[in-house]
Amino acid sequence: MGAVVLQKQFESLLGGHLGWQAKPVAETVPSGVEEIDLAAGGLPRGCLTEIVGASSSGRASLLVSILAKATARQEFCALVDAEDSFEPHSAAAAGVDLPRLLWVRCGHSAEHALRASDLLLEGGGFGVVALDLGDTPARNARRISLTSWFRLRRAVEHTPTVLIAVERQSNAGTSASLVLELSRERAHWTGGAPECARLFGGMRTAIVIGGRRRQGLTPLSVRCKDLALVIGDRQHCPRGAKSAPWDSGVSPQE
Repeated sequence: MGAVVLQKQFESLLGGHLGWQAKPVAETVPSGVEEIDLAAGGLPRGCLTEIVGASSSGRASLLVSILAKATARQEFCALVDAEDSFEPHSAAAAGVDLPRLLWVRCGHSAEHALRASDLLLEGGGFGVVALDLGDTPARNARRISLTSWFRLRRAVEHTPTVLIAVERQSNAGTSASLVLELSRERAHWTGGAPECARLFGGMRTAIVIGGRRRQGLTPLSVRCKDLALVIGDRQHCPRGAKSAPWDSGVSPQE
């Protein structure tokens, strides 16, 4: 007798569908960009979301938008900064509540960034944990084993934390529940007269949304003026920034 027939018999005896095997749908939270939330359904809690794209594709701005939205919900967030590329002043201007953000600087070490992310997830208490590998050389990011990504996925499971990984390309494989792939289409400039300076006013970005829960990749083109919160992805932190109250001063190297 087939398994399907047995299941039907059990369902008829119990008077309902056997839903105990079904995986519950993850709770989602908004990213701060309406077009992405409408297409992807938001960012899933207890799951890994990858944000991938080349430099100046909008990946850093999208991360800032996510952190701003989370801190506005009165959630504490953690940013694991592998390459010391985070610029707190721009983030504050974009709406990030810095006293609710733990900034962990990792001294250009992807290994230390992974270890710090694991410790933060195990400790708990964060609405968002973001692992920024966007400026990590691609060859170093590709060396991160699938076992390491699987460990992070297991660590965030059954927690209310949104785990974000920012990278140049997708490396987590099936450990990622949602992948947001960004690519720059064109920039918008204000002014333009010969005697006037041109000012950056926004950027249009193409976003491809994919993941294990979606069949194939769904292209989505959005106007990303809301993403133009941090101009460029590579930022240079002031030398004195480490003594600021929002910087944890914690380094996995120490």
